[in-house]
Amino acid sequence: MSSSRLSIDGLTAISARDGGRPILRGVSLGIDVGEVHGLVGESGAGKSTIAKAILGIVPSQVKVTAGRIDFEGLDLLSLSSTSLRAVLGRDIALIPQDPLTALNPSRRISAQMTDGLRLKRGLSRRDAETRARALLEEVQLRDPDRVLRCYPHQLSGGMRQRVLIAAAFALEPKLVIADEPTTALDVTVQKQILRLIRALQERHGTSVLFVSHDLGVVANICDRITVLYMGKVMEQGLAAEVIAAPRHAYTRALLAASPRYDRPDAGLEPISAAVIAALRSEIAAWDAGASDRGARHG
Repeated sequence: MSSSRLSIDGLTAISARDGGRPILRGVSLGIDVGEVHGLVGESGAGKSTIAKAILGIVPSQVKVTAGRIDFEGLDLLSLSSTSLRAVLGRDIALIPQDPLTALNPSRRISAQMTDGLRLKRGLSRRDAETRARALLEEVQLRDPDRVLRCYPHQLSGGMRQRVLIAAAFALEPKLVIADEPTTALDVTVQKQILRLIRALQERHGTSVLFVSHDLGVVANICDRITVLYMGKVMEQGLAAEVIAAPRHAYTRALLAASPRYDRPDAGLEPISAAVIAALRSEIAAWDAGASDRGARHG
């Protein structure tokens, strides 16, 4: 890892619909060239909001109030929609969570995979189809010609996810955002998909932001980890170190509550009321400090 590819500094967002309720609380993290960075937390932790902010698709009811998202010298938050569209797909790509809803049910796989290659890379139809076929082979799909002729409903869930992974890497992006790409898959297929993403990432030198609620999954694929709770960073560090010796009580509780591939017979423990109470106190203290900072600068 030689340099920073994406840097998020102090990203703060509120719900404009819910009385200004904080959604992100001063989130900062960095992703190096060739790094897989895990963003982990429970539902509602703010993981998807961070991913959407990078992609410029934050919902209208969410307002970013502070912070910067720097992608190789570009502040993504300040780009016009036209400039941002030029970056997306070409330099930043997404592997969505649900392949069945992400793929257009009325179009064949060939059309959906070649659109970006023709639009962003200017390839002819024939060259785009050749590239799509090679990508499907790279994600280890048998009989890629048949897959290209299929509609999404004619493929299994694991096959559809492999198609989306191939499409994400098609334009050789510098950063891929993987938004819980194994959630809808069974455990055996999950492990295959994780190995596949890691192999493609290493082969192409791509940086990956891997979003998940499962710390066990993140530990399996990531170089570094950022743990979120209610939009606030609780812990960051090298994946091996965070898993082996977590510093924050919430990280320890998440580990105890997560299935472990390396310890499949280990029992799971729910997050205790004491840990939740301490977390809420920590969040309340941050919010009070934010209010004080706002008053001083107002």
